[in-house]
Amino acid sequence: MIKKDPKGDTDSLLEDVRNDYRAFPEMGIKRCLQCGLCTSNCPAARHSDYDPREMVKMVRDNNPEIMNNPDIWNCFYCYTCGSNCPANNSPCIVNQILRQKILLKGENNARIYEFLAYGYSYLDFGVGSIPSDFFDGLVADFGQKYVELKINLEDIRHDLGLEDYNLKGEALEEVKSILSSSGFTSRLEEFKRCHES
Repeated sequence: MIKKDPKGDTDSLLEDVRNDYRAFPEMGIKRCLQCGLCTSNCPAARHSDYDPREMVKMVRDNNPEIMNNPDIWNCFYCYTCGSNCPANNSPCIVNQILRQKILLKGENNARIYEFLAYGYSYLDFGVGSIPSDFFDGLVADFGQKYVELKINLEDIRHDLGLEDYNLKGEALEEVKSILSSSGFTSRLEEFKRCHES
């Protein structure tokens, strides 16, 4: 994990989070009021047992059990929690840091397997797309209109004067090169191997 001050992991979960490069200097994790605005506005909390307020509390209390809580994998990084926080905290970023710590230990790699298709869409098309495993759920949530949108998306884009959604040629090769040199491609393969073993 990239650190602002590369001292390695400490005995303090709170300090590990604060030292991570994603934790912006003004992030108010130590100023958290435990008001619950993050949880009250969180779509994941509304539809699961995920509780961003409790997650931040456990980090502040240096409670390592948060690393074993399967509910932290329900956050989908919409950043609603941070946009509502009066202390300028970002439970979403705290969650990202926790998950990365878990994955770097080689644990719970299977949790992200279903999202590999999203990553591979960058390699295949140069843009992210919703994994096909989620298609049935989206149809159930949005109905036939979602199916019609998927079927007619290219025609709709053409009628609006928009270019093809997918990258091609040199642009696609440039994206692939960036993803490869950044380690993204090898990381996808690593997660795929972990799931298959």
